[in-house]
Amino acid sequence: METSLKVGDAAPDFTATAVGGEYGEGTAVTLSQFRGVAVVLYFYPKDGTPGCTAQACGMRDRWERLRRPDTVFFGVSSDTASSHQKFIAEHALPFPLISDSDHAVAEAYGVWVEKTLYGRTFLGTERTTFVVRPNGRIKSIYRKVAPNEHADILFQDLANFEP
Repeated sequence: METSLKVGDAAPDFTATAVGGEYGEGTAVTLSQFRGVAVVLYFYPKDGTPGCTAQACGMRDRWERLRRPDTVFFGVSSDTASSHQKFIAEHALPFPLISDSDHAVAEAYGVWVEKTLYGRTFLGTERTTFVVRPNGRIKSIYRKVAPNEHADILFQDLANFEP
């Protein structure tokens, strides 16, 4: 299912398992439970791969600049909760990760797409970030963001944030 969300659209609600930080080894979260604060959902292909590790560590390294009391951050991939636990521990990630093993969240956000690598075609997660306003509407979308630029792009976006 391909969805073409755009800025101003209502962010699709979902329930999924978050791992890390206050969510421990796994706690169900629903997007709508975060009404009243901004939500950053950054979708990435796979724990432990070079690009995804660079992206996550870039956010970790800039965490003090990025984090805000009125914003929650979640990385989202189709990896399992146990894979996320290992990825968080291995890289000391200060933000939680959502396990989307059935890729329902990625499908709802239109980032479960056909990809090609080394001549092989498969379905996978497109690296995309959504910033959701406290009212549940999409403020910003960053598609195919470069892993090493992600944290700086988010910092600029959030520095100019108005609910």
